[in-house]
Amino acid sequence: MPLLLSTLLLLLGAAYLMGSIPFGLLFVKALGGKDVRQHGSGNIGAANVSRVAGPLAGILTLVFDAAKGALPVWAAGRIFENSATAMMLAGLAALAGHCFSIWLKFRGGKGVATALGVFAALSGASTLAAVIAFLLTLTLWRYVSLASVAAAASMPLLIYFLWAPGHAPPLVINLGTLFATALIIFQHRANLRRLAQGTEPKYSLKKSEGDQT
Repeated sequence: MPLLLSTLLLLLGAAYLMGSIPFGLLFVKALGGKDVRQHGSGNIGAANVSRVAGPLAGILTLVFDAAKGALPVWAAGRIFENSATAMMLAGLAALAGHCFSIWLKFRGGKGVATALGVFAALSGASTLAAVIAFLLTLTLWRYVSLASVAAAASMPLLIYFLWAPGHAPPLVINLGTLFATALIIFQHRANLRRLAQGTEPKYSLKKSEGDQT
């Protein structure tokens, strides 16, 4: 096997394993002794963690989940001389690890924070614009799930126009972004059904057993 290909496969395996680390589950157990999957929405992401175990656990989960998306992309850029293909594949491997964690019987989170890290490493301007879209949607409607889907859905256009002044991103970036967007929306399918039915709870900072994203 050629050296570059074997190196890429090792990187992708490492990215998947890093993405698989369920930081939300670990932080809640460390700080509160609970299994976050048995409380609130059952999701291991920062929003549910913050409601179950408090803001510190939520912030730590957000930071570490984002970091496990950003670090593989950064490493791919260093190893493969900023190859867009290697960086995008590493980011998608980390995202897949978060959503389908080997440590949680291939179940996991919804991928928003990890995708935030992936795209922050790929395109800071696009990610900032997506964060603004998330915050505006959350402020107006107070649904974390809706805000997450809105931010994810906006990313393909944002990364196309904000990748670099006067330059469209490589095809692999466009395709990878579309795949990440589809995965995040798929992971929110239960939330989208509840939104359509009018039963999706609105976001609150208070600890709650309600089913939120």
